[in-house]
Amino acid sequence: MNKYESVIIINPSIDEEAVKAVSQKYVDLINNDGKVEKIENLGKKKLAYDVKKNKEGYYVVINFESKPELIAELERNYRIEDQIIKFITVKAE
Repeated sequence: MNKYESVIIINPSIDEEAVKAVSQKYVDLINNDGKVEKIENLGKKKLAYDVKKNKEGYYVVINFESKPELIAELERNYRIEDQIIKFITVKAE
């Protein structure tokens, strides 16, 4: 199992409870085949450039441990989710 860090930017037009619900959905998905070590909600921040006509977004950082096969499934789910405007998953050192 490898360690990964996933950063997702969630649409700023939803409320805090919806942000928690979206992030919890992905924590549950990761916990099915891996283990979440830490989840950090960084709050609403200004974006460096407009993403899907948004100037701000809720940043959520998820540190987890899983098999490499889970990453493809996780990113597929990120793409499907309408509330996620940007994401990146990297292997942690």
